[in-house]
Amino acid sequence: MRIAFASGKGGTGKTTIATNMAASLSADARECVYVDCDVEEPNGHIFLPSASKEEIDVEVKIPSIDKEKCNLCGICADVCEFNAIAILGPEPLVFPSLCHNCGACFELCPENAITEIPRTIGRIETGSFRKLEVISGRLNVGEAMAPPVTRALKKSLPYKEIVIIDAPPGTSCPVIEAVKDSDFVVLVTEPTPFGLNDFILAYEMLKKLNLPFGVVINRCDIGDDRVENFCEDNGIEILLRLPFKKEIAEAYSRGKLICDIGSEFNEEMRDLFNKIMKKASNG
Repeated sequence: MRIAFASGKGGTGKTTIATNMAASLSADARECVYVDCDVEEPNGHIFLPSASKEEIDVEVKIPSIDKEKCNLCGICADVCEFNAIAILGPEPLVFPSLCHNCGACFELCPENAITEIPRTIGRIETGSFRKLEVISGRLNVGEAMAPPVTRALKKSLPYKEIVIIDAPPGTSCPVIEAVKDSDFVVLVTEPTPFGLNDFILAYEMLKKLNLPFGVVINRCDIGDDRVENFCEDNGIEILLRLPFKKEIAEAYSRGKLICDIGSEFNEEMRDLFNKIMKKASNG
């Protein structure tokens, strides 16, 4: 069972809920792994500090042009939709950070002047927190494309009963790559005008992807009722409403799990999980 946690914007509490659910389920002896797919800015490790880390590099293939064989025909530059190759003056130029690793230049070069060489763009980190397996991806500083790291991260996952995927915020390509093959998506939002605007964008994205989902409204007792009204008008089930509480804010600010400060939040995480399983099984 793959459960993805997503949000239309940052700061809604998505990672807080994802890490606490993973910790609660593993404490109940459920076979669970937490996967931080926010590879541009992973922060799940703040709440789930992992021991015994193992790191694996993530590589992509980029073109390398043999200038002795190249006749400057320009086919490689013409076929590249991302301008990663340019013919300027007497030699071709490759811009590795723009390459999307499609391989078209390699396949179409009439002189066989192009080979593909590996380039490291990030890494996968694996560790454990208590009984929970924790895996995260990390894009190298200065790299522009997160999806290859996310794909490599998801391919590396061990078989577990429950996989908790912490997606990046927003609705861009990295988010779609993180959530696209999930069994269920939990959309975390907050009852503010900005929260509603970005929630609607995320809602439309999930509809396009045809993924089952439900909503968690964090800090539900502040802001206004427009998120509630939108969900009611569109038949969207609200799985959980979390009020603003001082003890939750204090635990979060210290990088502590909320499920460690009292049994009430543990029960809410279990109840949320049971609702997700029920909705997922009903299809």
